Amino acid sequence: MDDAPSYGYLSVAVIRSLQVESVLHEVMAATMKKVFESEWVSRLIDGLLPVFATLAALLVGAVMLLFLKVNPIEAYKALWVGAFGTSNAFAETLVKATPLLLVGLGICISFRGDVINIGGEGQMIIGAIVATWVGLTFTTLPGWLVITLAMLAGFAGGAVWGGIPGVLKAYFRVNEILSTVMMNAIAVQLMNFLLRGPMIDPAQAELASKIPQTARLLEIFRLPRLIPTRLHLGALIAVILAVLVYILLWRTTLGYRIRAVGQNPHASRYAGIKVPRYIVLALLLSGAFSGLAGATQVFGVNYRMITDGSASGFTGSAGFNGIVAALFGQLHPIWSIPASILFGALLVGANSMQRVVQVPSALVIALNGLVVVFVVSSEIWRQKRQRRRLSVARQDGDSPPPADEQPVPHTEAGT
Repeated sequence: MDDAPSYGYLSVAVIRSLQVESVLHEVMAATMKKVFESEWVSRLIDGLLPVFATLAALLVGAVMLLFLKVNPIEAYKALWVGAFGTSNAFAETLVKATPLLLVGLGICISFRGDVINIGGEGQMIIGAIVATWVGLTFTTLPGWLVITLAMLAGFAGGAVWGGIPGVLKAYFRVNEILSTVMMNAIAVQLMNFLLRGPMIDPAQAELASKIPQTARLLEIFRLPRLIPTRLHLGALIAVILAVLVYILLWRTTLGYRIRAVGQNPHASRYAGIKVPRYIVLALLLSGAFSGLAGATQVFGVNYRMITDGSASGFTGSAGFNGIVAALFGQLHPIWSIPASILFGALLVGANSMQRVVQVPSALVIALNGLVVVFVVSSEIWRQKRQRRRLSVARQDGDSPPPADEQPVPHTEAGT
């Protein structure tokens, strides 16, 4: 009987202990929720989404390799060694990444202006055609001058080809996705006509072989490269331009207006910004960087313009892969640099993997396609997360929207 009170005290102690534990769980859960809903953690998760997407794509690729009775670890080891295993392999990765970065910089500008440029392939082709013409025509000028003129010509050629859909979008409300895709087809047919006719290599014309290629550029007209690799000056130019594009978009009035038009064209128009002008400018600049990518391919890699009759025969699909690289880099010029290197590594390493573990070429294409699909899907998810955060912030009324989403201040009319 004397032990009865002790059982009562024990029961009370157990109940209080459970209550304390429950309260602690609730506090921890609330704390974790607050941490994960905080702005910096949300931005960190958003930034890592493309990385998670790439890992998920590689995981699916590993399952496909298992179905083919190939060890995924050996396959991905071959991919890594092929992309980064030697100095020459790393140089090839950078060579592959250069056009992706240049196209990606243009995509950062156009997508920030809320215009979707799918015409990178055609703009690369036009830029390469104009640059090649310069290199084959002005053969008596100094090499440095011809290279400079060719790069500027490629930049201008891509700008014109990108500006046409921009005008159609801004003043005639033509969907830029359709117009840029159609401009790709026109550019391919123009390339095939020129490379089989007026610009064909005279040696091929004499042999009547009709291989669609131009004459080879003089050696003094080639971009300087790091011997014995194929890494050329275009890679350094692309990195410098990435910094300049960042300054343009985030440190100049011009870049601010492009982003303002992309965020809210109606508010921008009310603020006095001429929206059509900046729509055209966004696509014009986007096309210009793609045209420069085509020029660097001719003067830094191929030393002539050559194709198999398709766009990818010259561009290597850089016009499309550059879009994915830009999305991977969160449409930020600086982050597009490592993103382009990653995709360049995937392209170079996948070819090495095919040789080492003897997988079909279709698997390599499928693996690259998986990465593209997963990365683009992660971008859609990121945008949904941003919209949800904005909605919560507006409901709470205690958190201002991100800098890119803040209202456009009034500026003078006619800007």
